[in-house]
Amino acid sequence: MKIETSFIPGILVISPNVFHDHRGYFFESFNQKEFNEETNLDVNFIQDGESYSHKGVIRGIHFQSYPFEQNKLVRVIEGEVLDVVVDLRRESDYFGKYFSRVLSGENKTQLFIPKGFGHAFLCLSDYAILAYKVDEIYSSANDRTILWSDPNLNIDWKIDDSEVKISDKDKNGESFISFVENYD
Repeated sequence: MKIETSFIPGILVISPNVFHDHRGYFFESFNQKEFNEETNLDVNFIQDGESYSHKGVIRGIHFQSYPFEQNKLVRVIEGEVLDVVVDLRRESDYFGKYFSRVLSGENKTQLFIPKGFGHAFLCLSDYAILAYKVDEIYSSANDRTILWSDPNLNIDWKIDDSEVKISDKDKNGESFISFVENYD
């Protein structure tokens, strides 16, 4: 596997070794021992999730608050998404900044998103299947959403707002200013 760091410390871009031949391809999407050795992290993923989205769907910006914060490992099985990660660590020099990367079933790129970050994505293809691993159980009481279109974050979604499909939960996310004022 090849690991790149992003300009925001903690976010890792992971490209697995993919083996192609006349039959198709094979790759190991996750190996706990190799992941921990290559990243110098001690992360124990305990739950996998999967979502299916249509073109124009934005999901996020989601995160869980303390004590249920989650490390995530995200990849796309089919289709293509613009994956967006927002630094919500108040002590960080990058607080309120975002990193984005196109993830697809074709490029097989994965993102490691550490605790303290919000996560969102936009489906760019007709549909996309996104898979993710987390290292903490889901807690509805600690589930938080920041508004995907918050002007203080200034995220370039590369789509016209009129084309966005979004859930009521995400449409009613809190503002970044509200998050900062009520930071826990």
